Amino acid sequence: MKICGLQKTTLLDFPGHVAATVFLNGCNFRCPFCHNGDLLSDSAPGLMTEGELLDFLKKRRGMLEGVCITGGEPTLHLELEALIRGIKELGYLVKLDTNGYRPAILKSLVEKGLLDYVAMDIKAGRARYGEVAGRPGLDIGLIGESADFLLHGTLDFEFRTTVAKELLTADDFEDIAVWLDGCPKYFLQNYTDSDQVLMPGLTGCTKDELLTFASILRPHMGTVELRGIDY
Repeated sequence: MKICGLQKTTLLDFPGHVAATVFLNGCNFRCPFCHNGDLLSDSAPGLMTEGELLDFLKKRRGMLEGVCITGGEPTLHLELEALIRGIKELGYLVKLDTNGYRPAILKSLVEKGLLDYVAMDIKAGRARYGEVAGRPGLDIGLIGESADFLLHGTLDFEFRTTVAKELLTADDFEDIAVWLDGCPKYFLQNYTDSDQVLMPGLTGCTKDELLTFASILRPHMGTVELRGIDY
């Protein structure tokens, strides 16, 4: 497997744990707000091999507690399970970031006890999901299957939405609130610009705008928190 990026230490990506973040290439969505545009192609350059990653993690045992696997979309890789098994054998907790479009892969990894935490991106309300994900006509049923599996399971997880002012409205969050009612942890991540974003010109929201969206979600969620904005 080709490892396309590595953040050697993070205190933010895996809640409650000191972790490393591993970036895999390839994605089945084309979200205009994506910050990892350089990773979307199968031809994205590799940084290291799977063996080199595991060698790095062996040396960091005792300093790191977990590994976050992100992308791109990690569930596209046939070798994902083997990679996770290698990481788990070193004694690490594993967090998976996913868009939820391959529920069979997500279910298999969870049922085999290979994941300790999942962060699933929720792109928009159901009516506009394909538009905001850059995939008009996508099967929203697959997203719902993954969300339902997490909502009714025992694995620790979060749903999260990146909020760009030009893409989402209160109507999206009204729908999300009903759709994902009972979610224990929901995060609104304020959009920030970067030189890798797929659609330049998007902007983040003000604190008050994000708080308005959060107030729509809160009656239906355990906790709703903001990321990417100062309180």
